[in-house]
Amino acid sequence: MSLRPLRFLGDPVLLETAKPVDAFDAALATLVRDMFETMYAAPGRGLAAPQVGVSRRVFVVDTQWKEADPAPMIFVNPKMIARSDETAVGTEACLSIPGRSFVVSRPIWVDMTWQDLDGVSHEGRFEGVEAVCVAHEFDHLNGLLITQTGTPQ
Repeated sequence: MSLRPLRFLGDPVLLETAKPVDAFDAALATLVRDMFETMYAAPGRGLAAPQVGVSRRVFVVDTQWKEADPAPMIFVNPKMIARSDETAVGTEACLSIPGRSFVVSRPIWVDMTWQDLDGVSHEGRFEGVEAVCVAHEFDHLNGLLITQTGTPQ
């Protein structure tokens, strides 16, 4: 495992729509391991592949590790299939935009499908902080930053 350099606001890879993952191989496993190491060291709760310069539809999340035992989650080729009409407004930060925070409106729950490192499909509902985190990372895969979806605080 190794830390990967983060990409910051102004880097064009952050504004690209990431390409689907088509190879569930050792390179993908290495990318995901490195992403977790980079995220925990940053320290963050989520990290999308474009944030380490890889334009692929992969993100990792661990919303619990700062307060409880780690609960790492891997999302490969995620799709948001439903979301609540009800939203909540909260403050978000981003590892690619250090030192700044933004007020963002997010759905209170999201339903997603995704694949794991073996290509096995999963489906789940995320609520609260998990919904915020997966929605934030999902935006990264679509080239959206909180500078575009939120208001500076």
